[in-house]
Amino acid sequence: MDIFQSIILGIIEGFTEFLPISSTGHMIVASKFLGLPQSSNIKAFEVIIQLAAILAVVFVYKEKFSLKKIELWKRLLVAYLPLAIVGFIFRHQIKALFSIQVVAIMFIVGGIVFLIVEKFYKEKEHTVKNVEDVTYKQSFWIGIAQIFALIPGTSRAGSTIIGGLLVGLDRKISAEFSFLLAFPVMMTVSGYDLLKHYKEFSSQNILTLGIGFLVSFIVAFITIKLFLSFLEKFTFVSFGVYRILFGVLLLTLL
Repeated sequence: MDIFQSIILGIIEGFTEFLPISSTGHMIVASKFLGLPQSSNIKAFEVIIQLAAILAVVFVYKEKFSLKKIELWKRLLVAYLPLAIVGFIFRHQIKALFSIQVVAIMFIVGGIVFLIVEKFYKEKEHTVKNVEDVTYKQSFWIGIAQIFALIPGTSRAGSTIIGGLLVGLDRKISAEFSFLLAFPVMMTVSGYDLLKHYKEFSSQNILTLGIGFLVSFIVAFITIKLFLSFLEKFTFVSFGVYRILFGVLLLTLL
């Protein structure tokens, strides 16, 4: 991997990780078009840029990362557990699903779901306006929705945001809960991958790793801020349309 490829993948990870458009799907497609094989070196690089995205969440929501917010993190733990349990039990079957065809189909399916949910969205029925007001029951159902993210192309952010909208959170709070929920999920996944691929972190690729990390962090930080501002004025319809068009494009190219 060269520096240019490192920058491109860092931008894609930072931009797509917290948007409901599947970072995994975009990374698979980008790697294909950049001619990068799914080798252990590439996997190690992806771990690093995912950790950078996690760090961006910590910086944006630093006031939430304290013992004073223990009740919030209990609820986030409830939302985290369904994915962790199902993901561990079916980890081998999940790996077998990774292909551009599956990614393309799930892009389209996810886009249609967003359009349907937005069609029936009524502001007065979405009464949760503060992320700390999310209940344990709502957290659990968001966690159930997050299980669908195990299918490549579905989007972890997308599934949790949809889950949040369906249980009464408004658009912005659904996104904020999704951002915070990304912390335990991505720490677990990245930590596991880090243990598997730590031998790949050699002095030979330290420059590309460092650049990818920095780019991913900066882009993720900016994306989170802009996305929250976007949701104060607009809906998720544009993301639904984008997912459908991107999925159709992938199927056409295949």
